[in-house]
Amino acid sequence: MKRRSLATLTLAVAGTAVLAVSAAAPATAATSSAVSPATSGVYTVHPFVEKSALSPGQISPALTPADCLAETGGAVACQTPDSIRAAYDIPATINGAAAGTGQTIVIVEAFGSPTVQSDLAVFSQQFGLPTPDLTVYYPGGKPTWNGRGTQSNWAQETSLDVQWAHAVAPGAKIALVVAANDHGATIDNAVKFAVDNKLGNVLSMSYGEADNLISSPNANNGQTKQAQKSFVQGAAQGMSMFASSGDEGSDNAAGFANFGFPASDPNVTAVGGTNVWAGSGLTQPHDTVWGDYATCPLTCAFGPIGATGGAQSLFLAKGGSDVAYNASVYTGVLTYLGFLGGDSNGFYYFGGTSAGSPQWAALTADVIQAVGHTVGTVSKYAPGWATGGQLFDVTEGSNLTPTFDGGYSATAGWDRPSGWGTPDVGKIIAALQ
Repeated sequence: MKRRSLATLTLAVAGTAVLAVSAAAPATAATSSAVSPATSGVYTVHPFVEKSALSPGQISPALTPADCLAETGGAVACQTPDSIRAAYDIPATINGAAAGTGQTIVIVEAFGSPTVQSDLAVFSQQFGLPTPDLTVYYPGGKPTWNGRGTQSNWAQETSLDVQWAHAVAPGAKIALVVAANDHGATIDNAVKFAVDNKLGNVLSMSYGEADNLISSPNANNGQTKQAQKSFVQGAAQGMSMFASSGDEGSDNAAGFANFGFPASDPNVTAVGGTNVWAGSGLTQPHDTVWGDYATCPLTCAFGPIGATGGAQSLFLAKGGSDVAYNASVYTGVLTYLGFLGGDSNGFYYFGGTSAGSPQWAALTADVIQAVGHTVGTVSKYAPGWATGGQLFDVTEGSNLTPTFDGGYSATAGWDRPSGWGTPDVGKIIAALQ
């Protein structure tokens, strides 16, 4: 099995960004106010991936984590839609319709993928999911695909997010909003486009910017202020917005406690990472904090790979994750990539908190379908869900890193790496009904 670890993506300083609505966009789309070059910051995206030994023809809806453990010599308990639904009590249908029916999941990416439609179709067919309904928007114009460097990395993130949103809410439509380039201001304008047009009731962002970069004397946080305006507007519209907590532990490789944006925004629900327990061959009877440097799961065949973010923000009040979800590569989710070419195309194991953000958005779409109304900012419900048993309390593990041993440990109740815990979607639906 060949290991492929994706490089960190750095967004260049943006030039003036003008929102040019594509033909697929709603006719009512508004022109975005541009963010100047001086105010554009840096975002990163961290999908961690291992090559699977399983070709598309070998995948079946009956595949289990145990099958993957057998294929990999006990190294990886890869997750499928069935195993994730079982782990988090996610219904496949609601009132006789596929879960998520009537809802649209909005996903924001840069560059997108040239094979996003066909890859999603392969994934859906192999796991016996309903035919997907995906619309791609290019609010800044469609980028020219060259398949190199950061474009390839963003394409992998796009595949992960779109396929696993569909896995968790197979009846929902997906609105993929693709920024024309990887400049920070361009991505923020893509978020603004999605919010201005309220493309859906839930929105996922699998990227972030370390707080120390925002707060640095050499940085200008005008870009984050632009994004925060969209988050305030989205919350006022009843949208549920999610962002990953990061994959470089409690310090974001800075050597001191350091969270990230947009996960730190109060209107955005920050999704921390865990090692999912159910059916994964782990000895603990519950999820544990994804922190390979503290406790590496299974055989740790590839060594420590990453750790969930979670720390006090340097410039906002939030102190870490709000909720959590599976993020370990060792319990990673199977995702199909078809743009790599030749024998490189196929299923991969993906990990990282960027996998949790679109799945929390999707399970919230399921909840909205079931209860018949929007729920808004999910983090405001999390404390009550924790005491009511709708969230599983994560009490083991830490997000320390080699660059900072002051990582935070999971505790009873809320903690910085895993927030209030992982979801029992069936119980969440019952509580809101």
